[in-house]
Amino acid sequence: MQHPNITIANKWFDAFNEHNLEKLLSLYDDNAEHYSPKLKIRMPETNGLVSGKAALRAWWKDAFDRLPTLNYIPTTLTANNDRVFMEYIRKVEGELDMLVAEVLEIKDGVIIASRVYHG
Repeated sequence: MQHPNITIANKWFDAFNEHNLEKLLSLYDDNAEHYSPKLKIRMPETNGLVSGKAALRAWWKDAFDRLPTLNYIPTTLTANNDRVFMEYIRKVEGELDMLVAEVLEIKDGVIIASRVYHG
């Protein structure tokens, strides 16, 4: 039987790859935090960290609008009772593939924090 947090991670990949904002946001707590090096670059005032669904919606809507071919191919999913470690390949037409790692912190069946790692 698959770990429940792996199920959440798979739903996350499905929603992300469909560019379905509402489906993606439904996996997150209202006060979830998200850290990404890309945020730090594109929105320096955030220092890489956004909080709450409104900020997450704005961040991902911008990404989906700018990068219509953006999708992720999961390569490794490892879960315990409160986290999922995910490795995936970020694919965007016309860009080099990028290996990404991300940790989803999960509480009561929703993501309360996510942190992205890449070079």
